[in-house]
Amino acid sequence: MTEDAAMIVIYTTLPSEEDAQKLGSALVEEKLAACVNILPGMVSIYRWQGAVENGNEAVMLVKTRRSLKVQAMREISARHPYTVPAILVFEPSDVAASYLEWLCNQTATSR
Repeated sequence: MTEDAAMIVIYTTLPSEEDAQKLGSALVEEKLAACVNILPGMVSIYRWQGAVENGNEAVMLVKTRRSLKVQAMREISARHPYTVPAILVFEPSDVAASYLEWLCNQTATSR
């Protein structure tokens, strides 16, 4: 599989479902992602500026090509409302051929 045809999933969290929908729509519109899944209602417990915080967030899973990783991560970071957003990349070891073909057809080949 070439890099251009390999799939990645970018994980990030946002303060609300609305924030995730806005960012996710922009990524799909710009062909930086074929699909974005938003999971609202997550509870996060984390340390921030010396204190333990507890808050509601939305998880966003961004499905795209490995060749768009840098551009997608840059766009997520630029549009993200958090000072230090969690932006993690996962590389599936197996992807159904029909899904991978669809993903490649929905995303930009180069930027």
